[in-house]
Amino acid sequence: MLILQFLIVLGAIIVGARLGGIGLGVMGGIGLLLLTFVFDLQPTAPPIDVMLMIAAVISAASCMQAAGGLDYMVRLAERILRRNPSHVTLLSPLVTYTFTFLAGTGHIAYSVLPVIAEVARDTKIRPERPLGIAVIASQQAITASPISAATVALLGLLGGFQISLLDILMVSVPATLIGVLAGAFCSMRVGKELMEDPEYLRRLKEGEIESAAQAGTEIPCLWKARWSVIIFLLSTFLIVLFGSVDSLRPSFTLDGKTVLLDMPSLIEMIMLTAAAVILLVTRVKGAKAVQGSIFSAGMQAVIAIFGIAWMGDTFIKGNLAELTGSIEQIIQQMPWLFGLALFVMSILLYSQAATVRAVVPLGIALGISPWMLIALFPAVNGYFFIPNYPTVVAAINFDRTGTTGIGRYVLNHSFMMPGLVATGVSLVVGLLMVQFLS
Repeated sequence: MLILQFLIVLGAIIVGARLGGIGLGVMGGIGLLLLTFVFDLQPTAPPIDVMLMIAAVISAASCMQAAGGLDYMVRLAERILRRNPSHVTLLSPLVTYTFTFLAGTGHIAYSVLPVIAEVARDTKIRPERPLGIAVIASQQAITASPISAATVALLGLLGGFQISLLDILMVSVPATLIGVLAGAFCSMRVGKELMEDPEYLRRLKEGEIESAAQAGTEIPCLWKARWSVIIFLLSTFLIVLFGSVDSLRPSFTLDGKTVLLDMPSLIEMIMLTAAAVILLVTRVKGAKAVQGSIFSAGMQAVIAIFGIAWMGDTFIKGNLAELTGSIEQIIQQMPWLFGLALFVMSILLYSQAATVRAVVPLGIALGISPWMLIALFPAVNGYFFIPNYPTVVAAINFDRTGTTGIGRYVLNHSFMMPGLVATGVSLVVGLLMVQFLS
């Protein structure tokens, strides 16, 4: 029965990933229906707090995008890259990492990928080198951003262990940043030099590559864009501050006990307020905020977590004794093996947040230390492994030289080496750090 249930869960994940968009979430609904009606598992509570936190963050980020804030950030990135073209392989991942860290979503990388490709080609640097690690950096930063869906999900699950947002960031930020830099250095010698690459030379000879210098990003109203960025960054700073210093949070008396305002509610309040202030200050219509790419991507994440996490929770709690009994001893002896489970599930789920919400509860049930779970957090960045994620596909299309691509054997693609290096180094650094912090 356990195997049949697992096959249903796995089947829902695989089909949902193929459907794309909200397909992952709605297929979770089918899996949950089968687990409940066919196998008599009692449904757990849906992850409402996580969904609401993501919705609040996406609301603020979408308002910033509507006000031109993201375009303003892209313009700053363009200036940095064009002023230092010879260092594009090192600077590009730092740019995409910073963008994702501040915005909480890796989809922001779309706007800067064509700039990276153009700067690299103009400098005669193989575009595969900066593009590959830039995409990986945009994924790694999700597990370092204080407002990303994945970090919010992990914080919610570890809240009962007296783990604060600062505790997570103290490990995840340096670990992922060092991992990205390691991946960037390894990328500097990938492939042949551009002027020696046969595919590029063929395209150049046949006239397939034309000069297409990109115009600078147009921003309709600069002051609105700047203020939206300032408000959004201030709200992010406040979340980190309140999450790090408990004494700053309001307290209430409940059943004779003093209770602090919980972090999910605080994040929701601050981000909804930030969205409102951006709209009021910049006078942007609220309807415009829902038309941007960030809102669409964010709402897909909400639906994915809704269906997949609910199904995963129900499966794990309904079979907790069997699951923990079979692997508990192995995991307790080698808890780092749980990172492999996170990596594999992230490949299937195509979402760090959904992976955290679906798999980390099993780690908690197995008795894995919360600090170990924080160290293993970057393992959820495995969806570069199969090269069909939107940012991966976009990077391939933006490179008109043909150096960025998918090999004959599918898995030998331009993102495999930087992805494995960045993830592996992040995990090693995280595991070393928690030895001193735990």
